[in-house]
Amino acid sequence: MDLIKYPDADMMMIDLANTLAGEIEMDLRTHDQVSFAVPGGTTPGPIFDVLCGTKHIDWARVNVMLTDERWVPETSDRSNTRLLKQRLLVDAAAAATYVPLYGDAETPEEKLPELAANLAETLPVNVMLLGMGADMHTASIFPGADRLTEALTSDDLLVAMRAPGAPEPRITLSAKVLNGAMKRHIVIKGADKLEALEKAKNLSPEEAPVAAILAGSTVHWAES
Repeated sequence: MDLIKYPDADMMMIDLANTLAGEIEMDLRTHDQVSFAVPGGTTPGPIFDVLCGTKHIDWARVNVMLTDERWVPETSDRSNTRLLKQRLLVDAAAAATYVPLYGDAETPEEKLPELAANLAETLPVNVMLLGMGADMHTASIFPGADRLTEALTSDDLLVAMRAPGAPEPRITLSAKVLNGAMKRHIVIKGADKLEALEKAKNLSPEEAPVAAILAGSTVHWAES
């Protein structure tokens, strides 16, 4: 694991967006299609704002996917898909192909085979951006979740997940897919996240799911 510390979050977001853009562009030189996976939530929004206008990327050859999704319709304020379509898949990046992690069904289990089959066609992920919670979860692989062991150890590509404190079911890329990414970045902000990261380095993935993917990752941190 490499850790890069930035003087402030604004600088981190711009620098990381440029790094991701450079990696996508580099992979497009040697691949017909490139897959780019990103987290939901509010933290990556400024990164998306920079990336979406990057016109030197041939976005028509980029598959964009989320690392996880809340099982809510796109009309919900809690939909990661909604955020992605509002802040990343616009401007130049509107030409990218979106790989969904949500389908119109009551539960994620009903759509899991269909979504996984679609996802399989875009793997491995070339460039991946992840977040991390203060509880040391990443994607929607939460400590104490009902299918934690499956998400960490199975060969499944996608796992439906329910976890304490999560208001709705989730669907998440498995640790196998996360670890299969060719380039992997984790972005975090705040002293509490840095403390959690240091703690995770000495815990098992069952206790700190992010520990499962720290090896080979570059972590980007700013205080605020």
